[in-house]
Amino acid sequence: MPAASLVCFHSLISGAVEHRLTSRVKHWNQNCSLKISASLSDQSFQPVAKSLPITSKIETLLDSVKWDSKGLAVAIAQNVDTGAILMQGFANKEALAVTIASRKATFYSRSRSTLWTKGETSMNFINVQDIFLDCDHDSIIYLGKPVGPTCHTGAETCYYSSVYDLLGDQEPIQDHLASTTLYSLEATISQRKDEIDSLKNGKPSWTKKLLLDNELLCSKVREEASELAETLLQNEDKTRTASEMADLLFHAMVLLKVKDVKMEEVLEVLRKRFSQSGIEEKSSRKRSTNQS
Repeated sequence: MPAASLVCFHSLISGAVEHRLTSRVKHWNQNCSLKISASLSDQSFQPVAKSLPITSKIETLLDSVKWDSKGLAVAIAQNVDTGAILMQGFANKEALAVTIASRKATFYSRSRSTLWTKGETSMNFINVQDIFLDCDHDSIIYLGKPVGPTCHTGAETCYYSSVYDLLGDQEPIQDHLASTTLYSLEATISQRKDEIDSLKNGKPSWTKKLLLDNELLCSKVREEASELAETLLQNEDKTRTASEMADLLFHAMVLLKVKDVKMEEVLEVLRKRFSQSGIEEKSSRKRSTNQS
């Protein structure tokens, strides 16, 4: 990380915290400058020092956290697009301050008694988009985008051990993640695709039929989209609309699987459009098409 990205921020922190942050930057520049430079190609890296000009606000924020007797609070990293819980660690006042300034998820290592930024060694950073405190201000969420797997085992997240699998004497599987409904569906569709090659004389499931027949799949996507639109035109009730949307979403996700596009990629596109008007976004797509 360029030292300049924290210089302004350091001036906002007084006393012992400022001294320790300065030491942290010196250590970072000596040991991690090449790694951080390599990560700067990621556009989500946006130092926020310039947006934090008021000392009292920074100090008040850091002091508002209910640090425990050891000066720590639980810090949880969550994927901004999938909602997956990536990992849990601890942060102290310095770790939170560095995370705010660098937008890289930074924690406090209790075993080594030092700060550490996720990705310093592996380059699997977590680029922080926002930070949330709970209602009691005694725990922290780093909401961000992971660069590569988060877990040291190579798994996407550290949470892949289902209690019910363990009770059933099943070994943890790294790709069995604590998924939300949407990603559980995506995993099921992916599983059906993997089973196609082993399909013999057995009757294929509806999902497998869709995966094997592009014409059938496209016709169903069009059909379900039309039926969803009809719920508005015919003023049908909310339950019907939700049902038709579920049908459309399922068939669209099968199409995404055929095209090898992950739902996470779609949600990332949506997130990046939040600050852009729909008219501007469409115009940019037209310009890109014309240029090509």
